[in-house]
Amino acid sequence: MGSSTTVKISPRGKLPFSVITTGFCTLAFIGLLYTERISFLSSSNNIFRFSPCSASSKKIKTDESILVSKALDFPADDRFDFDPEECDIIHGKWVFNRSIKPLYSDRTCPYLDRQVSCVKNGRNDSDYRHWEWQPDDCILPRFNPEIALRKLQGKRLMFVGDSLQRGQWQSFVCLVESVIPKQQKSMKRGRVHSVFKAKEYNTTIEFYWAPFLIESNSDMPIIGDPKQRILRVDSIEKHAKNWLEVDILVFNTYVWWMSGLKIKSLWGSFANGEEGFEELDTPVSYRLGLKTWANWVDSTIDPNRTRVFFTTMSPTHQRSADWGNKNGTKCYNETKPIMKKWHWGSGSDKRMMNAVSSVVKKMKVPVTFINITQLSEYRIDAHSSIYTELQGKLLNDKQKADPLHYADCIHWCLPGVPDTWNRIFYAHL
Repeated sequence: MGSSTTVKISPRGKLPFSVITTGFCTLAFIGLLYTERISFLSSSNNIFRFSPCSASSKKIKTDESILVSKALDFPADDRFDFDPEECDIIHGKWVFNRSIKPLYSDRTCPYLDRQVSCVKNGRNDSDYRHWEWQPDDCILPRFNPEIALRKLQGKRLMFVGDSLQRGQWQSFVCLVESVIPKQQKSMKRGRVHSVFKAKEYNTTIEFYWAPFLIESNSDMPIIGDPKQRILRVDSIEKHAKNWLEVDILVFNTYVWWMSGLKIKSLWGSFANGEEGFEELDTPVSYRLGLKTWANWVDSTIDPNRTRVFFTTMSPTHQRSADWGNKNGTKCYNETKPIMKKWHWGSGSDKRMMNAVSSVVKKMKVPVTFINITQLSEYRIDAHSSIYTELQGKLLNDKQKADPLHYADCIHWCLPGVPDTWNRIFYAHL
């Protein structure tokens, strides 16, 4: 996916460059000429790119959006304040910073599923919680719960998608809930729709389960065998009617498509039977489903009322040979991020990313990408691994001793990497 760049959304205010703008622009231009990335960021149909550099030098903006611990020393740091039209979030590195403490833990936040509560589940190492994403070209604002809640005052925020999107939702709730008095907050969990209320702010932070966004026979109850799943690629209304009157929608869909099989895809009503499906290549079915989603957004959403976000695909780390550990077992026992610049593993599919790019590029309603793919690619150390549950039960000792079959290298520990996703999201609010 491309950088966390706002597609068609006008910037809320031009944020300034440093006094060395001319030098930066020259370097950026040279870099763009000679760099070809493993994603559709720099492909010929790229919709995520740097905006032209401003010819004028400006002073650093000093308002609540600059949440850095100390003033910038420009002789040593020529990064500029975050601007979604100027900063390419994927260009950066993970920097270890033990002084940065997570805003919550799986012991202090009561809203985390056991699936992602790695410390509660026995994980003893803690370094994975102290890596900070540092973009090369800009300063990413730190997450401030009070400011986030003020920005959401009187609004409904809804995360829509799969279990990875549920993790992002839980991360966001945990990032803000500690500053809300107990009597001023509540949580109602449902199998499909869950709602956290911040009463003082008249705000709801919601999650809606729709792993394919479009309708399938496996939405609820879930069908465990991917071979038995059938997707109705032209139907979304069953889910989408629950997305109306929402002020901020954050979508994702990826990992449920990646079964390694062809996708059984159906046009028309399930009421007419399920035998008329066609088996399509995954990227083809994915594109059809995304077009159905895009058509609903364009025909239904009022961009003056509702902002639309799309979280890019969360990489899986199922093959340790991808990062040179030929004797490893998936992400099991990994304790540090990959440091090789632009690492790209087999758990991220460029065809799927290109499908999202081409569909969104043609939409009328503005969509903002929360671009998490490249930065998450490095984080082989931060998955739930064996510190998780299976079918509602924590892994037992025998299962933990068999990481090849039981290590979860799809979902992420919380606190952890999804907090960075929400830090990027927060920067766009």
